[in-house]
Amino acid sequence: MLYTSFQMNFNLQSEYKPTGDQPQAIEKLTKGIEIGEKYQTLLGVTGSGKTFTVANVVQNVQRPTIVMAHNKTLAAQLFMEFKEFFPDNAVEYFVSYYDYYQPEAYIATTGTYIEKDLSINEEVEKLRLSAIASLLSGRRDVLIVASVSCIYGVGNPAEFHKSLISIATGEKVTRTALLHSLVNALYSRTLADFQRGTFRVKGDVIDVFPAYADNAVRIQFFGDEIEKIQSFDPVSGNVTANFDQIQIYPANLFVTSKETLNGAIKNIQDDMVKQVDFFSEIGKPLEAKRLQERTELDLEMIKELGYCSGIENYSRYLDGRLPGSRPFCLLDYFPKDYLMVIDESHVTVPQVHAMYGGDRSRKEALVEYGFRLPAAMDNRPLKFEEYESIQNQVIYVSATPADYELEKNGW
Repeated sequence: MLYTSFQMNFNLQSEYKPTGDQPQAIEKLTKGIEIGEKYQTLLGVTGSGKTFTVANVVQNVQRPTIVMAHNKTLAAQLFMEFKEFFPDNAVEYFVSYYDYYQPEAYIATTGTYIEKDLSINEEVEKLRLSAIASLLSGRRDVLIVASVSCIYGVGNPAEFHKSLISIATGEKVTRTALLHSLVNALYSRTLADFQRGTFRVKGDVIDVFPAYADNAVRIQFFGDEIEKIQSFDPVSGNVTANFDQIQIYPANLFVTSKETLNGAIKNIQDDMVKQVDFFSEIGKPLEAKRLQERTELDLEMIKELGYCSGIENYSRYLDGRLPGSRPFCLLDYFPKDYLMVIDESHVTVPQVHAMYGGDRSRKEALVEYGFRLPAAMDNRPLKFEEYESIQNQVIYVSATPADYELEKNGW
């Protein structure tokens, strides 16, 4: 989907009407949100129409909404259901984009280093970027179904927004300036393999394939003026729409401006020197040598390409965060009045609770033995108290709510 600046309202479409206890539940939940209740719980056994009830509440309150699920399968099911209820609105899907993921680790007892190995699902990556694009487009009719992946670190929203490219027909801009903007937004120039996240140039025409869309964008110049903006099918080449203006979002969640990147490189170098000196002082020359070699290799890649393998381990520098501060996550892209719905909360909440501890223990070994700088520990999921601190209003959905949900509701 390609986004221009416009506003829409949630428009629930269903041949069914609320029945049984649903009208009362919808009215009570809606009123609770409107009067500012922080926590509410929707009870109901499987098959009782809880998703339809939530859809009606979303329709009533008209707020950007995130629906959290505890696994990809449930998230996919909810995504399809909400897509049917809101076919004209921005219903998005945000889960881990790994088909396979073996995290980087070091097992000290055997001296075994396990390199990160992964397989990225490009379609899911597109959907993740589409979710971010929907939120930053200014739309209010955004509903994102997400797994607990939404509490893991992503790029700084301010940096992401800074790299957004807005263009309009009749606008005075040189072709060279637009090409520079695309490169800064992490799009790669290509001649033959035109795929998501790339652009190509043919005379006065620039074709861009947004990383979050199914259609590409053709920008036609007349001198230093944008004459025409069209979307087209990248396979057939057929034009699908004409635009007066359009926004092109970055090709990667970890986009960073050149000024921020240069500052980050300096800070990484400074911290590397400190940590190498520390290892040398305590009699760990192997760790000192390992850390220096690995970090310098990453820095060369960052200077040359703007990123490196495992760049998320340097996210604290790229985000401009202080040591120990929480990472940015999907929730930071929502407006302050957003609504959170936690499906199967008796399972999802404990899962969120457990994320931080497992990640921390693995990172400590990598830092202790010189595979990563200490800043790598700040690339992490949110702590549970951090997760709670950025919640606005929450609806727990469960047939068997746990003590946590009951306590939050004052039951």
